Amino acid sequence: MHNGLAFLDAPSPNFDARALPVTMIVLHYTGMESAAAALDRLRDPAAKVSAHYLVDEDGTIHRLVPEEKRAWHAGRSHWRGIKDVNSASVGIEIVNPGHEHGYRPFPAGQMGALIPLVAEIKARYGITRGNVVGHSDVAPARKQDPGELFNWHALARLRLALPRPTKNLMDPGWPDAGFIMALERFGYDVTDEQAAVVAFQRRFRPEMIDGEIDMECRCLLLALLLPKPQGDE
Repeated sequence: MHNGLAFLDAPSPNFDARALPVTMIVLHYTGMESAAAALDRLRDPAAKVSAHYLVDEDGTIHRLVPEEKRAWHAGRSHWRGIKDVNSASVGIEIVNPGHEHGYRPFPAGQMGALIPLVAEIKARYGITRGNVVGHSDVAPARKQDPGELFNWHALARLRLALPRPTKNLMDPGWPDAGFIMALERFGYDVTDEQAAVVAFQRRFRPEMIDGEIDMECRCLLLALLLPKPQGDE
């Protein structure tokens, strides 16, 4: 037990020393056919990947790497000026087959375990809502997890992640280049501009991921750049 949360220890050898303080939580899906396959890979020295926690579909939480160590989950990534995302983050793998193996919604029991885990880590490190992100947010050109079926709203209504803005939406009328600049200011790596737009849509407008910058995208991004973005509770 740790602050009321129960863990199964499943140590991974894949970690090293942190070079930065923890300021982020990065959420992933495992993208493998089973939880057992994901656990095997995350603990395989040859795979050179790991995470701090893995949350199974039934809500079981496996602890793989101690939080004080740098797990190898984010890969080549970038968020809000931080390029060594692994050093600055706690990585949580969420069991789901992903887009390659039959992507499906995340069960209630799984979300019911994930939410208190995120809340506890966020509170302990004083992590801001804007730094609770998906793998696709920090690596838009490479990744699409946890994906458009992930229930970000469940986290946002508990102030554990940024909400999808719904109030006081205004179109700033940016040209596309202006939107990309604003996206970079928000935190995304915009080296691949379309990939960054797709990642933004996957996170904040999952019902239409077309890579096109439109009025709704501009309205959402402007609201997110304001001091207190407001969404539906």
